[in-house]
Amino acid sequence: MVARKLAVIGAGLMGSGIAQVSAQAGWNVVLRDVTDEALARGRGGIEASYAKFVAKGKLTAEDAEAALARITTTTELDAAADADVVVEAVFEKLEVKQEIFRTLDGLVKDEAVLASNTSAIPITKIAAATRRPERVVGTHFFSPVPMMQLCELVRGLKTSDETLAAARDFAEGVGKTCIVVNRDVAGFVTTRLITALVVEAATLRESGVASAEDIDIACKLGFGHAMGPLATADLTGIDILLNAANNIYTESQDEKFAAPEQMRRMVDAGDLGRKSGEGYYRY
Repeated sequence: MVARKLAVIGAGLMGSGIAQVSAQAGWNVVLRDVTDEALARGRGGIEASYAKFVAKGKLTAEDAEAALARITTTTELDAAADADVVVEAVFEKLEVKQEIFRTLDGLVKDEAVLASNTSAIPITKIAAATRRPERVVGTHFFSPVPMMQLCELVRGLKTSDETLAAARDFAEGVGKTCIVVNRDVAGFVTTRLITALVVEAATLRESGVASAEDIDIACKLGFGHAMGPLATADLTGIDILLNAANNIYTESQDEKFAAPEQMRRMVDAGDLGRKSGEGYYRY
């Protein structure tokens, strides 16, 4: 059987992770970003991740080498033209995503699946930039992609059954367990749940009810969570979660997604969590 081709748009943590698991599953992958530096970082991260799996005996050196050989990098969006599946994994800004999908619409073959890895933006809004909204679907992977088993499949208003089935085939084929979001609400299922929890945890901390440490301990020991909500915010990036909260609040006008002032000021100050060295904790 001829290996299928996947194009991943965006070589950041999510895009490179999607490329990694897909190449390991036998897909020929083209990873696209706007600069050679971003591509080098993405590929370097993939190589390091494969090396860890080899060191732990979870992947043979030969299989890692073969998977790497299936990944090519480019700054040209035209490289997606013959892809069977395209997954967009760029910054969570609707206008940026719409521009990418508008361009892809004029490039890719008619039967291609156009997927977005967005965690909070309604798929219908992204699909509206194309002439084929029935071929657009959400494939929300979780970070780090090689370790996290979940993929949230999201139907836009016009996503066809065929497209949803193809997206499930792709995600399950790279080792993920899927849930289906049948109504295209902002934040879907998982982002709405974690955002509501983070916003409430941040509000409790800001108002002096409890420390960040104690709030996280409560969720870990009381609810069996692997990580507390404020530690999760630091890992994900407080700016990213704030952006998700803003997107969901704008769509829903539901006050539980209105981020507290201190969370906004932390982002203003550049205290974004692990990636900046300080957030709700210091690193």
